[in-house]
Amino acid sequence: MVAESAREFAEKRLKPVAQRWDEEEAIPREMYSEAAELGFLGIMLPEEYGGLGLDYPAYVAAMEELARGNAAFQVGVTVHNSLVASAILKFGTEEQRRKFLPKMAKGEWIGAYCLSEPGAGSDAASIRASALKEGDHYILNGTKAWVSNGGFAQVFLVFVVTNKDLGKRGVSCLLVERGLPGFTVGKKEKKLGIRASDTREIVFQNCRVPRNALLGVENEGFKIAMAQLDNGRISIAAQAVGVAQAAFEEAVAYSKARQQFGRPLCEFQATQFKLAEMAMNIDAARLLTYRAAGMMKQGVRCTKEASMAKLFASTMCNKVAFDALQLHGGNGYTREFPVERYFRDARITEIYEGTSEIQHLIIAREVLGR
Repeated sequence: MVAESAREFAEKRLKPVAQRWDEEEAIPREMYSEAAELGFLGIMLPEEYGGLGLDYPAYVAAMEELARGNAAFQVGVTVHNSLVASAILKFGTEEQRRKFLPKMAKGEWIGAYCLSEPGAGSDAASIRASALKEGDHYILNGTKAWVSNGGFAQVFLVFVVTNKDLGKRGVSCLLVERGLPGFTVGKKEKKLGIRASDTREIVFQNCRVPRNALLGVENEGFKIAMAQLDNGRISIAAQAVGVAQAAFEEAVAYSKARQQFGRPLCEFQATQFKLAEMAMNIDAARLLTYRAAGMMKQGVRCTKEASMAKLFASTMCNKVAFDALQLHGGNGYTREFPVERYFRDARITEIYEGTSEIQHLIIAREVLGR
């Protein structure tokens, strides 16, 4: 039912305008409100906080369908859900949950995740943004990069150094609200793909954040960051499956309609073999993603499985999008056909929430028991 609802929303409200959003590099804010009305912004939140109270596999089903409709929109929804709302639910105080989660479920407040910095990407432990205690406040200074939803989010999950002598054991997590003095929204990034997604730099200059904005325990923020990245990696795996599914469907339809040498492309064995490989790999990625989602639902540690799903699905997505464009020939290289956009959108899935190289490292360390 969740998948059907998400697919209907994607077909009616996302797909028809996806190309225009891509060219305008923006998504109307009201689209997130529409998604909230259907429960997609609080899908895993308990009903007491205004959510649907559904499990992680249901969330993955919805995210795949939204990504199939428009990956740029889906990434904003998935950051809001899997990185921000879930962190507040898991690590927040009851006061913090009551303050943020109902508004987030209704779409009144959108969440953003601030971990990466200009000098700290894959090496998340090397962040430099700092927060020093001063009375009842933290004084926050630093710059965060690649912040999805940065242009319109209301609540920012910000990872900062609160004890530089402890390294990654001196990192804390703060819930920073938009509009505080010293909080500045930076430039909007011009991207290759998911261009409609609002990706910004966020700058903090002596930003005074109340001490009660601390999420979890001081100096244990790195644990929150790593725990949330398992969520995020499963979400990006779902995104990769959705984009690949969309590209595959376009390839199948085009191969039936396009005539070459007096017969449809789909009658050539080379085309059939390519489509068979695409279908098989999409299903394999989907199953890996649902395995990790099932473990997440059961509360079982799934770092290895989340990385496997993310690595395989993102690699698969790029190959499927490549082959779908190739099957379209010269038409696929134009913006008249959506496979051109899928080809560009696919690329980011191997980069954010941990590059493919980082996923290989994580999987190897898990296998070796390190």
